Amino acid sequence: MRPYQQYIPSFNELVTSYEQTRAGFVSIALERNRQATPYITEARVLRDQATLAKTPADLLKNAAIRNGLVAAAGISDKASGHLGTQGQDDAIKGLIENFLEPAGAQFVEELVFRFLLTRGDTLGGSMRNLVGALSQRKLTTNIAATLSIAGVSFQWMHNQSKKWFQKETATPDDIEIARGISWTYKGKNRTLMYNIKVPLFGNNVDLCLFDCIPETYASDKIHQDPSRYIALGELKGGIDPAGADEHWKTAKTALDRIYQAFSAKQLTPALFFIGAAIEAKMAREIWADLESGKLTNAANLTKTEHLTALCNWLITL
Repeated sequence: MRPYQQYIPSFNELVTSYEQTRAGFVSIALERNRQATPYITEARVLRDQATLAKTPADLLKNAAIRNGLVAAAGISDKASGHLGTQGQDDAIKGLIENFLEPAGAQFVEELVFRFLLTRGDTLGGSMRNLVGALSQRKLTTNIAATLSIAGVSFQWMHNQSKKWFQKETATPDDIEIARGISWTYKGKNRTLMYNIKVPLFGNNVDLCLFDCIPETYASDKIHQDPSRYIALGELKGGIDPAGADEHWKTAKTALDRIYQAFSAKQLTPALFFIGAAIEAKMAREIWADLESGKLTNAANLTKTEHLTALCNWLITL
């Protein structure tokens, strides 16, 4: 029996249900609200400070709200660094002359609205990145849990320092943002790394499982040796059904590229796909690749039984 056949009897099992889609949207909405809290607090502080000004021009006299004025002028934090002081001043003056002064007595309200528009764009960008990060965290915590239940010790790589630590030193938050996780199971050393550029074909891959211990991963440049790749996978955590097909096309293109590159070296690492939004059409395509052997395994990220089975498969490869 192939790995996926234990829990995916047909393509229908891969499809994300309405209830799972709804739960995913609610989860993201809650996270968006949490992420928005600092911006709402900033807006309140800006409003309170701005009410001290009698006219829009007086706002320039308050150095404490300069960053808020720059943001209200439509300038992102990243862009403001390139403008310099003079560029920022010009943008603020344009804001005052074109929008705040015409607002009359409501200029403070207009200022706050425009500040929130810019911060909303910032939040939107960070949320797009966050969706991917949340799916990675979900997978990592499930791998760690599977290892723990199996009584297998593991190490994890700190996301920023790139140093490896023993499981016992990790808090739940550490595990969630780990850059990699490594274990030994039945004498086989395995190291899973996220977002690795594979030199064999020059593109990033979401998940790469290597035959090595963590201490030699960097020193021996394991990722440059095609024979050390045990499995490679694509992870797509977006829950919106409208974008499901596009996510799968991107993942399929990447997986086809991986398959062709390793086949040319007479190598056959396991290939797998994990997705949150899986519609019927793409489920059929995933199933066809599983049946043909092009894909070794697959899972719907919203189904806990899928994730449990796939994580168990990963640690036993």
